[in-house]
Amino acid sequence: MKIKADKIASSTRNCRLSNDLLVSDELIAKEGYIIAVKALGEKNTYNTIELVSGRMSRICRGDIIAGVLGSRKALKGYSGIVPEKIKKGDILQLLNLGGVIGTCTSDNPELGPPINVEVLGAVLTFPLLHDRIGLPAHIMDAPIKPIQNLAAQGISPTPLVIISGTCMNAGKTRAACEIIKQLTHHGLKVHAAKLTGISLMRDTLEMADFGAEKVLNFTDGGSVSTTPTNAVQIAKSIVADLSKSKPYCIVLELGDGIMGEYGVMNLLSDKELMAWVAVHILAANDQVGAWGAQTYLKGVCPPIDIITGPATDNEIGKRFVKEKLGIAGANAIKEGIELGALVMQKLNSSIKGEKIIG
Repeated sequence: MKIKADKIASSTRNCRLSNDLLVSDELIAKEGYIIAVKALGEKNTYNTIELVSGRMSRICRGDIIAGVLGSRKALKGYSGIVPEKIKKGDILQLLNLGGVIGTCTSDNPELGPPINVEVLGAVLTFPLLHDRIGLPAHIMDAPIKPIQNLAAQGISPTPLVIISGTCMNAGKTRAACEIIKQLTHHGLKVHAAKLTGISLMRDTLEMADFGAEKVLNFTDGGSVSTTPTNAVQIAKSIVADLSKSKPYCIVLELGDGIMGEYGVMNLLSDKELMAWVAVHILAANDQVGAWGAQTYLKGVCPPIDIITGPATDNEIGKRFVKEKLGIAGANAIKEGIELGALVMQKLNSSIKGEKIIG
């Protein structure tokens, strides 16, 4: 069956779909497969979808959308799974702004119920020229293939600036962008990536807007959402790829929180990857979160060098992290220059024989 899609979600981008789709009734109920659905409602909140261009587009009742089957485990968003079986006519839900689709198992009172969608069929792709029989489209054939270790790639280590957080919406992306801006304003070549979370281009596009020369995220490694099983391999593949053109450093946002279910702790516990880390920044919502993160991460990964986020919104929070935790604090919103200077100072001291700023 031929259908014309009104919206192609950004989560499908590895397949480079057009709006003219061929769909099949034979659906594969597995994460990563692309399906066509029809929106059955509209909302006043959480009512947009990110297109492959990166633009956010409002979802209207009746819209035909191409999205990706996937699961989500978000504290401040929807959580959901891929059902064991899917057939044409089934009702599923949009789980995130990137067009990830599944069965919602838990909603959020601030967002209200997710938008219901009706399954129209599996989107087909024709990978070989002149193919007459389509195959179910999926995003797993990614431009970057997962690797087991960095050493085998023969790439000189690139200093990593990692930004972890106590939970979602703690200020990680804002901190990443401010750091990128400050470093690039000093003439440094910076690459960036988001290593964990659920498929969405918004944060990496913002990093590019702030000056990152090349940006990637885990969907470039073929993943709808990261897990403790796949996070490390995908992260290493991204770091290896970004290191090839020899940037001065790579700024890496670890989406979700350190206690979330997207594999953040697996990354922080990987000795090979953490050996490349020059600066570790924590975005914390409050003093308890900052203290808890320091305690929780002690001995597991590189020590926290800088704390940012709402915990540093004023002098009370900054004084707490400095006096009680012994860590420098810099607010990314109000003190971007100071935050950048702290990062550059740490980078300078970690790179033997080289100085960033004279």
